[in-house]
Amino acid sequence: MQIEENARNLFLTYIAANHSLHIEEARNTDMPYDEFLDAILMQEVESRKANRLKKRISVAHFPYRKYLVDLDRSLYDKQTARLISTLSSLEFVRDKENLILIGNPGVGKSHLAIALGIEACMQDMRVLFTSVPNLVIELREAMSLNQISAFRKKFEKFDLVILDELGYVSFDKDGNEILFNLLSARNDAGSIIITTNLVFERWAEVFKDPVLTGALVDRLAHRSYVLDMSGDSYRIKETMAWLEKNIMEPGGKEA
Repeated sequence: MQIEENARNLFLTYIAANHSLHIEEARNTDMPYDEFLDAILMQEVESRKANRLKKRISVAHFPYRKYLVDLDRSLYDKQTARLISTLSSLEFVRDKENLILIGNPGVGKSHLAIALGIEACMQDMRVLFTSVPNLVIELREAMSLNQISAFRKKFEKFDLVILDELGYVSFDKDGNEILFNLLSARNDAGSIIITTNLVFERWAEVFKDPVLTGALVDRLAHRSYVLDMSGDSYRIKETMAWLEKNIMEPGGKEA
């Protein structure tokens, strides 16, 4: 039989690799032809979905994996928790709207952003994750190689772009302008999530140009959800809980 060769020619990789097992099972169970064909094609479909998801997550360059189910929503007030549930549907991505996550370090901004990004990958959307400082470095390199147009087109093809850590590093005039131009072009092409430790009034501390800062905020916030997650750091809470559980007083008594 030439099943494997024909399957590979048709790019049916799962069937090419696993047809023998399915044929043996069908013979042993007297499976009808239509059920056999339906079962093996379904496995091919599921295999392709799994491979596509794996590729989506790899291309996104997440620094680590975080999921919506792992986000402790009890840490937030009711309004914030309710908005997180709304965002989890990803309708804002389909509508090409933006999300600005504001808050001090350790309150779950990056966790939520990555979790939404992975959920988007699971729904077969194209996602890119990058920190803002790294993005500016990549933009400078693209400019030096006269590849800025290609970089912009690549940047615009994603359904969702996640920009992490806006506010931790300020930029010079050239960095400000290239980032502004990139985000302005991207703003009409797809959804953006930005995590930042600065409220809008303090973005000028990063961009150094009040006019440019105002224009950027206006464009990004025009069709955006703005979620203020400020509060006690959950990392500090986790550390204190660990200390209470594990630190012993001298003499072997628990603290």
